[in-house]
Amino acid sequence: MSISRQLTQTNFFKRKQEGEDLKWDTGLFVGRPFRLTYSRAKILVADAWKQRAKGIPQGCFLLAYYDNEPNEQSNAEAILLRVIQPTRLPTDQEVISSMVEYYKDDIRTGTNQRSQLDTFTRYEFSFSGLECSVLGSFYIDSQNRTRFSADLENFYSAHNYLVIKPSPDILKAIVNYWENGSSGGVGDIKIGKVRYSSSRRFQQTEEDVPVYVQAPDFAGKRTALFGMTRTGKSNTVKKIIQSCVEMSDNAPLQLDQDAESPEEVLQPLTEDNNPKYPIGQIIFDINGEYANPNLQDQGTAIFDMYQDRTVRYSTVQKPGFLEMKVNFFEEVENGFELIRSYPTISDDTNRFVVNFKSVDLNQPEDYATNRSASTRHDRRVAVYLCCLYRAGFQPSPNFRVRFTANQDVRNAVRQGVDPSRGMTLEDASNWWENLWDIYEDNAIFANYRQQNGREWADEDLKALLVMLTRKSRSGGRADCSGFRILNPVREQHTSTLQTPYDQDILNKLRQGKMVIVDLSLGNPEIQAMFSERICRRIFADAVSRFTSTHANNFIQFYFEEAHNLFPKKDDKDLSQIYNRLAKEGAKFNLGLIYATQEVSSISSNILKATQNWFISHLNNEDEIRELRKYYDFSDFTESLIRFSQDTDKGFVRMKTYSNPFVIPVQIDRLPPENLATT
Repeated sequence: MSISRQLTQTNFFKRKQEGEDLKWDTGLFVGRPFRLTYSRAKILVADAWKQRAKGIPQGCFLLAYYDNEPNEQSNAEAILLRVIQPTRLPTDQEVISSMVEYYKDDIRTGTNQRSQLDTFTRYEFSFSGLECSVLGSFYIDSQNRTRFSADLENFYSAHNYLVIKPSPDILKAIVNYWENGSSGGVGDIKIGKVRYSSSRRFQQTEEDVPVYVQAPDFAGKRTALFGMTRTGKSNTVKKIIQSCVEMSDNAPLQLDQDAESPEEVLQPLTEDNNPKYPIGQIIFDINGEYANPNLQDQGTAIFDMYQDRTVRYSTVQKPGFLEMKVNFFEEVENGFELIRSYPTISDDTNRFVVNFKSVDLNQPEDYATNRSASTRHDRRVAVYLCCLYRAGFQPSPNFRVRFTANQDVRNAVRQGVDPSRGMTLEDASNWWENLWDIYEDNAIFANYRQQNGREWADEDLKALLVMLTRKSRSGGRADCSGFRILNPVREQHTSTLQTPYDQDILNKLRQGKMVIVDLSLGNPEIQAMFSERICRRIFADAVSRFTSTHANNFIQFYFEEAHNLFPKKDDKDLSQIYNRLAKEGAKFNLGLIYATQEVSSISSNILKATQNWFISHLNNEDEIRELRKYYDFSDFTESLIRFSQDTDKGFVRMKTYSNPFVIPVQIDRLPPENLATT
């Protein structure tokens, strides 16, 4: 039964006498408040009440009902409480004094005084106090619908309320309350069950209360998973992947390239909460645990479960993987951008390297109509390709390079070949090397400068010629590393003709495929370079489709060990691609799911934009202080420090986009047999 039906059909205050146990329709009585504010409640509890309710663990949900005028419909309200910690009673000092005297008397006489303790004193000793946070209230609106508010509109004197521990049915309705409906609908995924504490002596005897998530909460949203190693983060990520796969299977349309109306672009979901188009998912697999089966997975590697829809990429040649390589001779602009961002080159401050990195190899917009611009562009590209060739990059068979030079220049170089007809890279390299040897002193180039007021070789071309010849000045000796700095980049080159890997990945994601990028064999700099390039390509395409009123299907980014890639906490550069995904990705239907061990390792710009949180074990106060800034995680600061390796794997505190408060959940393990058919 939904909480809406419970609130409208049940008399909250109707008591059922069952022996000595008082029960309500919605749960078991556990106490009475003695102090109530808008944010905190302190309640009186007794050992007998706690025993009948099978314990009141830290983090437990309780409901406080107004118990003064039970027949007045306007009072049909339930305040939602969460147990935080014990609190002092006004009578505690007297009780403690009595206990101390009782213990002293027991020691003095050496006898067992328990049987001699009078009934009244035993009764007084059984009471204690609990402090609870006020999460909000459930109430019935004017249309007889249940609503949850995240605060209290009003409260009365504390003696007017009673407190119950919800029954399983009511607890299920509480933890699965969403503004747009209750659990069990289309797109709902069972992610686990309610779990309050590491110890489950009482809870293991009670009925499990399932916890659901709405798959649309993850599509196009930002999701964080924090916790120490081996606490179940990867399993939770796989549950999210599963939810997106199941939701994607219900998509009624295939993404096409036809322009659509702005209204259709802005509505990525159908009326029944399914995506209009299949969801693309890309996993940046730092440790290779999603792309490859291993002993820890026990058959739950994502590729094993979804082979029909998954494509794997690797930075090295491996069976069953597509290589993330670039044909530097065919993809001039992409290849040059990769070179400039390569770790050993991007940080090099030598003058010839700085000049080389500043060269513009982008094709001019007026390339087809501006002969001068196209001529200079072709020359720059030709020398750049010769640099690659000298550095050991192998071109595809029969590859030839073309550029133009007038007869006087060709005669001066003395190669006897017209470059516009095509040259091998060996011949072209010799041609340019000869030109640089004579460039400074040859009269042809001096006359050109005098007649045209500019150099025949512009600054970009000169920077490239220095790289090719290793001579910092024309006619000089080789005095710099030149093209040799490109040697480490050679492993990223392929001579085969293929679609650029970032474009190929984008195409598959637009088809609703799952892509796993195996970065396990790359060093951190290479991992960052590849992931950033792919992310920028997808983001740029999403922006382009959005601004041209083309539909964007949802694309989900998954980052394991995100601290290796994401900007650090104090990094304020909002132009970084991961910050842009966090801040701007939602309107382009780009979702971000990231997992790491430390909250403090992630940029605050990303944390502030995160809507879904899954927190397991954190082992130090620094992380707890960082976490308490967000939502109501401050209620769990003590319990998150405690952890049992044997029993607490998958025990998380979860806050999703639709849930109005944090829920303690034991995440279901993901066995292959639970998967939807692919």
